[in-house]
Amino acid sequence: MSQFDAAVLIGRFQPFHNGHAALLAQALETAPRVIVLLGSAFSARNAKNPFSWEERAAMMGCTLSEAQRARVSFLPMRDYYDDARWASAAAALVEQALGHKARVALIGYLKDASSQYLNRFPDWEFIGMPRQGEIDATALRRIWFEGEDPEVTRALLAPLLPAAALHYMRGWAALPMFAHLRDEHFAVEESRKVWGNGPFITVDAVVKASEQILLVKRGRAPGKGTWALPGGFLDGRERVLQGAIRELREETGFGLLDATLEEALAGTAVFDHPDRSTRARTITHAHFFDLKHTRPPEVEGADDAAEAKWFPIAQLAGMEGEFFEDHFNILNHFLALVN
Repeated sequence: MSQFDAAVLIGRFQPFHNGHAALLAQALETAPRVIVLLGSAFSARNAKNPFSWEERAAMMGCTLSEAQRARVSFLPMRDYYDDARWASAAAALVEQALGHKARVALIGYLKDASSQYLNRFPDWEFIGMPRQGEIDATALRRIWFEGEDPEVTRALLAPLLPAAALHYMRGWAALPMFAHLRDEHFAVEESRKVWGNGPFITVDAVVKASEQILLVKRGRAPGKGTWALPGGFLDGRERVLQGAIRELREETGFGLLDATLEEALAGTAVFDHPDRSTRARTITHAHFFDLKHTRPPEVEGADDAAEAKWFPIAQLAGMEGEFFEDHFNILNHFLALVN
């Protein structure tokens, strides 16, 4: 009989490769029940996170026998970009599934600083695994997106992924969204060639008026078609507040005076998680302007914004999967949209 009630595996699995498969096999050997926490579960698709959490669960499930699948539960996890809050939410999900006094083993591989989250669960026993060869999900996505010949791509990926997962990816690549994400991948790579990997400083504006929030629809990759906060890169001699107001005007034609906006400033926050942007290490200063019961000013998308629009706050929680990068989390910070 196992000394554990369950084994937990945490990751994004974008895509599910042989290294992940070894961790999952260890989890199945360790406990009668396995819980897989799938990160980045409610975010919009992008080149770094092409698969939905349901698709990743299906991809992983198709590599298991029927008996193994019956022992594995897949639970979605949102990205809070706040390590303490994220760990608390992960522990709560597992406790809800297993009960308060469950004996839990955490299966993982301490790769680098990006794996520090594995140290945030003192009540679970960590079982570390060695590196399973030179397999890196970023490199696998690059092969997948940049391959011109499907057969050559398949041959390159075949030694690195479970056969069933590779078959799943080949079928998925026939879907229309693959071409869109492939274009986004190349846009991100081109941006890095031109501008480098940062760090960069950006500014964003959260504008509230009469229980509505102003958003812009991105007109270009990355994130073309997703909703975002008005914002952009800080100019060389700007203060961050000046930059946020400038970007707000450039992208929406916002007409209120600077003095009015400065008086309405209700809060600021810095968002600096290393993984918050797919483009490069980007640190943003978000500014919350609360115009109270002021009638929302007329706006129009401009610059690199295809559209500008006011949304009722009550509608935002249901739009989580339509937002660019971590902009839903920025809104959640100021407005407490979800737990």
